[in-house]
Amino acid sequence: MKRILVLLLLFSLPALSLAKAPVIELRIKDHLFYPAEVIVPANTKVKLLVINQDATPEEFESYELNREKVIIGNSKAIIFIGPLEPGEYPFFGEFNMSTALGKIIVE
Repeated sequence: MKRILVLLLLFSLPALSLAKAPVIELRIKDHLFYPAEVIVPANTKVKLLVINQDATPEEFESYELNREKVIIGNSKAIIFIGPLEPGEYPFFGEFNMSTALGKIIVE
């Protein structure tokens, strides 16, 4: 019986840690990210909910975060980041690089 309880606990730990990840909403509208600066806690896994309100696709890309995700028009995507050290991590929309700019600020 003890062995079963230990196994259940071990298998549920990853699910519990994912459930606790803070959710940060990031919107794409008129080829811009809103908000352009997002503050997240240090050393914490974070779930970015990226909502593309434009009719055209956009790509969330960050070399520093090692993330690249195309979000088609009028749709949503989830991107997990972290845990991260304090600092600034820029991101951009590859399809509109002159306007779709932002950064994650980790404190």
